[in-house]
Amino acid sequence: MIKKNQTILNVINVISDFIILWISGVIAWNIRYVVLDGILNLDLTTGEMTAYAALFAAVNTGVLFLFRLYAPQRLKMAGSNTVRIFMACGICALILMAAMFVFRQIDMSRLAIAIGWLLCSALISLKHIVLHAFLHALRSNGRNLKHFIVVGNGSYAAGYLKDVEENTFCGIRVDGYVSASVRPELGECLGSYEQLAEILESGLYDGIVVALEPHETKFLPMILDAADKEGTYVEMIPFFNDYYPKHPTIGVIGNTRLVDLRATPLDNPANAFLKRLTDILISVFALVVLSPLMLLIAAGVKISSPGPVIFKQERMGRNKKLFNMYKFRSMRVTDSESTGWSTDGDPRKTKFGSFIRKFSLDELPQFFNVLRGDMSVVGPRPEIPYHIDHFKNEIPRYLVRQQVRPGITGLAQVNGYRGDTSIAERVKLDLEYIDDWSPELDLKIMWSTVFGGMINSEVVIRDGKHAKGRTDDDI
Repeated sequence: MIKKNQTILNVINVISDFIILWISGVIAWNIRYVVLDGILNLDLTTGEMTAYAALFAAVNTGVLFLFRLYAPQRLKMAGSNTVRIFMACGICALILMAAMFVFRQIDMSRLAIAIGWLLCSALISLKHIVLHAFLHALRSNGRNLKHFIVVGNGSYAAGYLKDVEENTFCGIRVDGYVSASVRPELGECLGSYEQLAEILESGLYDGIVVALEPHETKFLPMILDAADKEGTYVEMIPFFNDYYPKHPTIGVIGNTRLVDLRATPLDNPANAFLKRLTDILISVFALVVLSPLMLLIAAGVKISSPGPVIFKQERMGRNKKLFNMYKFRSMRVTDSESTGWSTDGDPRKTKFGSFIRKFSLDELPQFFNVLRGDMSVVGPRPEIPYHIDHFKNEIPRYLVRQQVRPGITGLAQVNGYRGDTSIAERVKLDLEYIDDWSPELDLKIMWSTVFGGMINSEVVIRDGKHAKGRTDDDI
């Protein structure tokens, strides 16, 4: 029944997206030529425009399909596809402009196309958010559920049951478990491994989750054979689940499967290209728009104390490559350079330097680092080599941070881990960012940075007094 409902839902989803895209195209045309100009576009009749809008909607729906917007979304949160939708609709807008140039059959304003892109992206995103929220609410109330059996009763089985219980929006109900022994705290025991085939014959279950402990692998062939005979869907929790990456890459040599335990989403060339392209566009935009402010800050630094405007410090980047990170100088020039962080009452800080550090304005030159390819807009903060040699021996997986470009801001910073805070917690969030990277996550971090993440705990120097400061590497 659940499969039939899913098919119906997918059909409704596709048809409703097509209608929204079609209407968006017509509305965009009317906004551009009727609302803004006050006259109809004489080169294109209303009927022709409606037909072109329908063609645009069909192509855009196909692009959304290629972006896997109609794949099962049960485990995703509402709003998780927003960036993907804007990208898919943007690609379709580019296709439309390219078709106009090549075939010259239609002369449409680029503004109309831009309006159509923003309108259809916003409406499709809103529809998907509402649909996700509705389905999640439905599932949280015990409707539209998938029924599973857990095979096993060890720590992996217990962990899975706990996660299902805490994430009710997924719409998964575990009706019981099969195992070699009984553990009442896990729920109802439906039988032993040998009885699984008989249990599945009832056809009451949508699938099984194999959660065997390492010493129980001898039962695996029998379990899979029982599931295959009934055509039952099978999911498996790997025996090394605690070390398994969230986005695994599987290699094959003959009959041997190799799991890359350090695979990340940014190892995908398409993802890496998208992130780099985004970095370039944002850094160019920021440098152009913020150039007047940067000139004022440069003048303030020069007036506040003698010395260079830009402070350069060696940091470690992706693949442990060293580079010079740029900042507006916020301290007086001294004869020696320290490998440590600035302190709460550091006498080297100038009043102007304290001010720009308070609002993270000293970090603006790092957009040049982003443009050069040394850094990214979002990523783990770059560290001094001296500290890396120290932390790598104390914090597990510390150097995994060096698999990606360091960032101007990051997940740790927007969660408050900056200044005198736990290094271990920062690294934990940095690794979480690397494992969970997506365009949506980058957008969320940038949004959080702009609206609240740029102001830090540093207090501006007044009357020669210093208050609590931040470490030198924080945004």
